[in-house]
Amino acid sequence: MHKLWSTDAVEAPDRLAYWIEAVCNTYVQLDCDTPRRDASFSGTIEANQLATLGLSRVTSSPQWVRRTPAKIGRTTEDYFLVSIQTRGHGKIVQDGRVAELAPGDFALYDSTRPYELIFDEPFQQHVLQLPGAVLRGRLRNTETLTARTVCGNRGAGHLMIGMINTLAADIDTLEAGSVAAIAESVENILVAGLCSLPGAADPAVSQLTAYHRDQIKTYVLRHLRDPHLSVNTIAAHLKLSPSTIYRAFAGEPTSLNSWIWNQRLDGAKRDICDPALAGRTITDIAFSWGFNDAAHFSRIFRARFGCSARELRASISTSL
Repeated sequence: MHKLWSTDAVEAPDRLAYWIEAVCNTYVQLDCDTPRRDASFSGTIEANQLATLGLSRVTSSPQWVRRTPAKIGRTTEDYFLVSIQTRGHGKIVQDGRVAELAPGDFALYDSTRPYELIFDEPFQQHVLQLPGAVLRGRLRNTETLTARTVCGNRGAGHLMIGMINTLAADIDTLEAGSVAAIAESVENILVAGLCSLPGAADPAVSQLTAYHRDQIKTYVLRHLRDPHLSVNTIAAHLKLSPSTIYRAFAGEPTSLNSWIWNQRLDGAKRDICDPALAGRTITDIAFSWGFNDAAHFSRIFRARFGCSARELRASISTSL
């Protein structure tokens, strides 16, 4: 799904109002101001949706953007956003920190808490937007990772910049069947980049605990579609006590039960986004991934991805 917003065809007195509407429609509810309220102000947003991942490119004159407590209080928007600077310089302010962005750098911010974006010069950046629950299920202490600059000239940051630039250039040629897989790949590289930040590292565990954790995950992934999968069945198969199972998973971003549900949801999402499976009902797909209650599936799918399974399928069929 491609959307384009541009001030080029808007009269000068109306440009700021138009721009605020464009920003709020593309991202979350925000306040925006600019020193240029005459014809010299210009801005363009090119937005695409890849399954549950938003990817946009913003090119604009100087501006200041604020996510205020008042805006947060009037909505239920829960997203993480990532600004990837491609031209000019910018600042992201959140949680008492300031991330300085030069071309190639990126930083994370959370829509559930106030933030500011400051651009004192013309700029361009790519913006990623993903559901809050997805990232919180993969990273610990996400509140310590916001407004921290990730350098794009080395490591996972460099890989992500290359991937986003390539994806933005080739997005019109993507096949619908590859959208979900590409979105997951971007999320994986993003997580790898954020893991380099202070506070993201997993707590140290013993070799035995790490071994048990790997055993648990391997067994779960092999039996994910079994609706009878439980801590007790895992413990019985691995010849461990349930308390050992729980201890082995301590320190992970989520509990073991939540991790199992998240893996099932991710699998169901991939199938829902697959045009080759368009003839299967959403309930059938959900039950094939170990769910046995359609209402429960619908509720936790929306909580994790910010949309219903039906809405996601519809967006894939009309995208690209």
